[in-house]
Amino acid sequence: MKIEIWSDIACPFCYIAKQNLEQALNKLPSKDHVNIEYKSFELDPEAPLYDGKSYIEKLAPKFGGMEQAKQFMSHLTQQAENVGLSFQLDSLKSTNTLDAHRLLKWANTQGKEEATLNEKLLNAYFTESRDVGDINTLVDIAEASGLNRAEALEVLSDKSRFTEQVRDDQHQAREYGIKGVPFFIFNEKYALSGAQQSEVLSQVLEKLWAEERPAAQFEMLSNDSAGKGLCTDEGCAIPPIES
Repeated sequence: MKIEIWSDIACPFCYIAKQNLEQALNKLPSKDHVNIEYKSFELDPEAPLYDGKSYIEKLAPKFGGMEQAKQFMSHLTQQAENVGLSFQLDSLKSTNTLDAHRLLKWANTQGKEEATLNEKLLNAYFTESRDVGDINTLVDIAEASGLNRAEALEVLSDKSRFTEQVRDDQHQAREYGIKGVPFFIFNEKYALSGAQQSEVLSQVLEKLWAEERPAAQFEMLSNDSAGKGLCTDEGCAIPPIES
């Protein structure tokens, strides 16, 4: 089973959706056979690096004022708590996420560390209030994810490394008509957008699992089973003695 997920480190609902997906996967007998591929999506490619402004200051113009932004942050924090996450939005350091996406693309070439790195980046941003636009911070997170520190630094120091791969994901998103994240594509067949509840995701996963493991259909070659000797819950039909 293949799941492609377009997301951004700066997207709070992407973290919530990831948590919901993991809860759904834990209920699936075939969890070990699920291949998850993260796709890059920058909500704001022109976003500056962390400039000292608070998250609420960044949100206020988009929500029509500080009070409305504060209410949104409170609602968001509660949603995160509902799925076991702790958002520290008052101290969040809003920043550009291109380098974080480049790091994820590199991690994907190193093996299974990508999933660990993605989780640590989201946690660093929303819970630990770390600056994930800072190269030194990213290198620290990469190393904590089991990746080679020196190689991570080498990748991040060269702005051309893995940038094309990030842009390819975004180009593909435009071709699919994806305008927001999180966005899920299952087996290149079904799609979901937004931070869906774990119950919804479970239904999709169960549907896919059933499609991949259809019930066996047999061609019946005998048409007179009773005459050949057959037992059912109603008793046994004894075949006649051949003379």
